[in-house]
Amino acid sequence: MNWDSIQGNWKQLKGKAHQKWGKITNDDLDVIAGKREELEGKLQKAYGYSKEQAKKEVDEFSESCK
Repeated sequence: MNWDSIQGNWKQLKGKAHQKWGKITNDDLDVIAGKREELEGKLQKAYGYSKEQAKKEVDEFSESCK
């Protein structure tokens, strides 16, 4: 799924994101509101990921949303 589709369906997909990344709160997911860069930043902060690892995680998430 491309990121525009994910952003447009964020309310439906944020539960799936929360399952994948339990350290990110529902409030964080509301603030992220489907913005890819925001999600990557939260992953870096919550999990200590490098920028590249955060991008990879988000890419895998978008693939799983098909």
